[in-house]
Amino acid sequence: MSEKQNQRDTLRSLGLKRIGDSVVRPDDAQTRGYVRTVAHLVKVEEID
Repeated sequence: MSEKQNQRDTLRSLGLKRIGDSVVRPDDAQTRGYVRTVAHLVKVEEID
């Protein structure tokens, strides 16, 4: 599997389907791992 495909799969598992999408996810180890994999593609913000 190519690295690009792996990143696409990671984005999909985060719930992101298209450019400009946003999702709210719990701050847990799994989510942090996903974000670390695609950190150069996403913007992460903490919400209250």
